[in-house]
Amino acid sequence: MSVFHYAFKVKDIPSTRKFYIDMLGCKEGRSTEHWLDFNFFGNQLSAHLSESLPTLDYCGDVDGIQVPIPHFGCLVSVAEFEQLNRTMEANSIEFIVKPQQRYEGKIGEQRTMFVLDYSGNPIEFKAFSRENEVFDS
Repeated sequence: MSVFHYAFKVKDIPSTRKFYIDMLGCKEGRSTEHWLDFNFFGNQLSAHLSESLPTLDYCGDVDGIQVPIPHFGCLVSVAEFEQLNRTMEANSIEFIVKPQQRYEGKIGEQRTMFVLDYSGNPIEFKAFSRENEVFDS
């Protein structure tokens, strides 16, 4: 089994739990008052309390759109992408990159959107039209 693990900083556990567990439906794992593990679309993420959150740098230029670096995210199905879009809108989450389609009619055609969690961590959700083209160019 290959599962990606990522640890990142958050400002508090309650808002982190609200965003990832309550809103996105991620399953909570081991947690303390200082950190929270959860299943993020099949991957293990660990949110750790910190008073020193990183400043975002919008240095990533993707098709003329400035995206925040660093960021993390996940690949989901088109149906999951549409449901996540509705979830973000229903919870008044502001898009830093609005849902859009890239590379239409080309190899790697995909939908993408960026949001910030309640600690300001940028997250990208992406759905490929043809899942077998994830690594094709």
